[in-house]
Amino acid sequence: MSGATVLEVQNLSVRFRQDGRVIDAVKQVSFTVAKGETVALVGESGSGKSVTALSTVALLPDSAEVTGSVRYLGQEMVGADKALLHKVRGNDISFIFQEPMTSLNPLHSIQRQLGESLALHQGITGAAARARIIELLQKVGIREAESRLEAYPHQLSGGQRQRVMIAMALANGPELLIADEPTTALDVTIQAQILDLLADLKAREGLSLLFITHDLGVVRRIADRVCVMQGGEIVEQGPAAEIFANPQHPYTQKLLAAEAKGLPLPVAADAPEVLRTEKLRVWFPIHRGLLRRTVGHVKAVNEASITVRAGETLGVVGESGSGKTTLALAILRLIAADGPVVFLGQNVQGWRPRQMRSLRRDMQIVFQDPFGSLSPRMTVEQIIAEGLGVHGVRPGQNRREMVAEIMTEVGLDPAAMGRYPHEFSGGQRQRVAIARAMILRPKLVVLDEPTSALDMTVQVQIVELLRELQRKWGLAYVFISHDLRVVRALAHKVIVMKDGDVVEAGEAQALFAAPQTDYTRTLMAAAFGTVG
Repeated sequence: MSGATVLEVQNLSVRFRQDGRVIDAVKQVSFTVAKGETVALVGESGSGKSVTALSTVALLPDSAEVTGSVRYLGQEMVGADKALLHKVRGNDISFIFQEPMTSLNPLHSIQRQLGESLALHQGITGAAARARIIELLQKVGIREAESRLEAYPHQLSGGQRQRVMIAMALANGPELLIADEPTTALDVTIQAQILDLLADLKAREGLSLLFITHDLGVVRRIADRVCVMQGGEIVEQGPAAEIFANPQHPYTQKLLAAEAKGLPLPVAADAPEVLRTEKLRVWFPIHRGLLRRTVGHVKAVNEASITVRAGETLGVVGESGSGKTTLALAILRLIAADGPVVFLGQNVQGWRPRQMRSLRRDMQIVFQDPFGSLSPRMTVEQIIAEGLGVHGVRPGQNRREMVAEIMTEVGLDPAAMGRYPHEFSGGQRQRVAIARAMILRPKLVVLDEPTSALDMTVQVQIVELLRELQRKWGLAYVFISHDLRVVRALAHKVIVMKDGDVVEAGEAQALFAAPQTDYTRTLMAAAFGTVG
């Protein structure tokens, strides 16, 4: 595993000056990465992981004040001239980032983007570049690579886009690969494939790997050594096996213990039915030709039959593109569908928007990305109270008092109601989104991946909050997720979706203990390592 030192970081500190304030993002960080070794930087959002990684090749903004030493194969990177940095960046040290859609140019084909890197760093163009690009795409496991050359990023799946990013990182034969949360946004099965791919490439290409993540399950699977970061400092480091077996620092112990555990509270035997669908179908027509004739259908949801009672959680699991979110939108009558949707005893299928408005306050949704679903121009008070005005809820009451009450209920300080979304952490923003839904006292809440973008410790807090709100108000949840650990902790019943079909359904405990289909067993193995 180990050999010569590829990267040596000594007493690295990074400070930003912003609005007259001084922010110490990284403080006296020291670690090494040996040839052929995988070192994981672990910690929650804001711990300094990414800033540390970007410091290695001086990719920080001009406002950053960097002190200490970063040596790549003995060459000092802190204060290095542009010629050296240009040579090292992308050639010797390459990056893989979390979200490929923000890293890939949406206007350029895959061939053009990989070709630009080869031309810039190695002077390879024309037929030689095309051959090299096909070789790279094959190396990272993209099937029928030649047919994908003219594809644009939006025409690829999330896993394929991440493989393209890995191909770009490998294009110039780097010595060190820095992977910044490369699997966070991926399904569990795709995540497993990407981790296996990185491990295989590391062995075949003789790479060193600096892996940044907040997911300790990923670290356990891939890392040789671990550096745990908190508040800009490394609070503990050592061989991965030792860190997992005997963590010394309280923060490391807290991270290792941060997993959604327990089981949902039992549902009352006489709990009323809140939602029922019968063979619900969402087919999108495919139009072709001058007259736009319908020549087929995309079967996004195919005959889904579900029931949810008050105080009950239905978990909906499956990979991206399986139809989970489409099912939710059809339940909420936000897209057209065929088949009965019975909500609070009324078949609302076919109702017009004006008819549905009276029921909207009773059905709410919380999205995956709270930053994208909260208006940056509105204060938290305005965001949470907006639904009260739309639905005319309890007009005689003081709305500010109602906002303060629900903020307290979801664990937010009412004194912060005048602040804006960007002034909150990711977990706090998700609590704001939950408060916005809960202030209307709905009967049904659709939760669309509400924890997937959050740190592990924050995930646990949100799961506990959702449990408590369900217990207090008898809420029915439809919980959509690819994180089977969270689903197991929250759901009473589970349906498994694949390509629009419900391939398996049943009581959660029974399904997790003994999945009946190969697809469900594959999901379980990717999430837990073993089935059950």
